[in-house]
Amino acid sequence: MRMKKIKLTPENIDSTAEELKNVLLQPGGVALVPTETVYGLIARAGDEKAFQRIYELKHRNSLKRLGWFVGNWRKLSDYGVELAGLPEKLAEKYCPGPLTIIAPCKDGSTLGFRVPDNELLLSLLDKIDFPLVQTSANASGLPDASDCQEALEQLDGGVDCVVDGGKITGLVAGSTVVDATGDKIKILRQGILNLDNWL
Repeated sequence: MRMKKIKLTPENIDSTAEELKNVLLQPGGVALVPTETVYGLIARAGDEKAFQRIYELKHRNSLKRLGWFVGNWRKLSDYGVELAGLPEKLAEKYCPGPLTIIAPCKDGSTLGFRVPDNELLLSLLDKIDFPLVQTSANASGLPDASDCQEALEQLDGGVDCVVDGGKITGLVAGSTVVDATGDKIKILRQGILNLDNWL
C-alpha cells in the first residue's frame, strides 16, 4: 500500500476519519496520527499483521503489550475487561484525557486503555466498530515525536497513512499510565496528567 498523506484542517476532520477507517480495515494497516499528547501509531485491535509491523517500526520488544484507544470505555466489558472498582472510577473522572488505565480482564490478563481527547480520533472511533491499538510514534528509546516528520524519520516511513496535524505545542509527553488492577492505583509512567489529588 502506498503511503497516503493528509494535511489535517478543522474542515476535513470527518473525511480524514473516513480515510483512516478505510486504511485500518486493510489487513496490516497502520497509520500515524496526532493525539492530544504526542504523535502516535494506530491499528485495528486484533490485527496481528499490524501488531508485528508496529513492533518492527518501533524496534520494540513484542512482549510489551499495546494499549487501546476506545470511544466508549463502558463497551470494554464486551471484550472481557473488568471495569468495576478503580478502573470505572478513574474512567469516569479522567476520560476522555491523557490517562491510560490498566484494568484486569476475566481471563486473568490485563488491558491498558484510554479515551483520547482528540477530535479526529473520536470521530474515527465513532465510525468503526472495533477498538484501536495505539502507541507513541517513536523508535524505542528515542524521544516522543511532536510532529509527523520527526516521527517518520524515527520510523523510517513504514506506515500506510500519515495525518499531519502540525506541531504539537506545550508539554510533549505521553499519557500517564496507571495500574488499576488492585485496591490502590500504581503510577507506572508519569505523563501529562498529574494524579497527586487522587493519591
